[in-house]
Amino acid sequence: MDGKTVLVTGAASGMGRAHAVRLAQEGAEIIALDLPAADEGLAETAGLIAGVGGRCTVGHADVTSQDSVREAVENAIGADGQLHTVVANAGIYPSAALSWELDDADWQRPIDVNLTGVWNTVKATLPHLKSGASIVIISSVNGHKGGARVAHYSAGKHAVVGLMRTLANELGASGIRVNTVNPGSVATPMILNDEVFAKLRPDLDNPTLDDAARELGGRNLLPVPWVDAEDVSNAVLFLACDESRYVTGTQIVVDAGLTQKVI
Repeated sequence: MDGKTVLVTGAASGMGRAHAVRLAQEGAEIIALDLPAADEGLAETAGLIAGVGGRCTVGHADVTSQDSVREAVENAIGADGQLHTVVANAGIYPSAALSWELDDADWQRPIDVNLTGVWNTVKATLPHLKSGASIVIISSVNGHKGGARVAHYSAGKHAVVGLMRTLANELGASGIRVNTVNPGSVATPMILNDEVFAKLRPDLDNPTLDDAARELGGRNLLPVPWVDAEDVSNAVLFLACDESRYVTGTQIVVDAGLTQKVI
């Protein structure tokens, strides 16, 4: 990734931070974007990148606004600057509810962030991409299969897979590749929190991390409850670099065998 500029959304924490640091380890210059409220996290991400000898420019962007992303990009690299990779990572995991119990706001917010946010990111950055560039969209195993009480999340994650396939067809002739990475459960605060523990173990009053680990571990082929963010970042790195130069329109699933397990 030497000499390449990579933009990562949702870079202040979790998988976004891991992607930014991993790509910086391989020589990429990072543009790390997140919400203004995430300043402290962005500073920490920049510090970690500096610690591995990388360069990082931080910026504020709300991915639900195309203008916000465009302004952040132009502030970081200028109106005519070039990007080599875009990692559309920003996403939220909303509160769980049965489909018919969701109100309009419950439904719309994850669609705005997880789907429209990806479209906004691609549209705002596309003028800066040339032949050889790579767009990596972070989907989910919920982009492969549905699950109870996550209609709003699963719909968005399925939709970005369709968006990826369309973009791959539209941009292939320009030499731009588009793929998704579809993680299973990842050891980040998005999954490792009391609300998710309660969803996983509704039979317990105060489920713990260990309770959640036993439940999640039973869903995987491999004997682990979750993958680390760095495992997902290694897939992102592969799709970002030239070693995947002929890989486009596909999904890399990093889920410890979750989607393939026969119950």
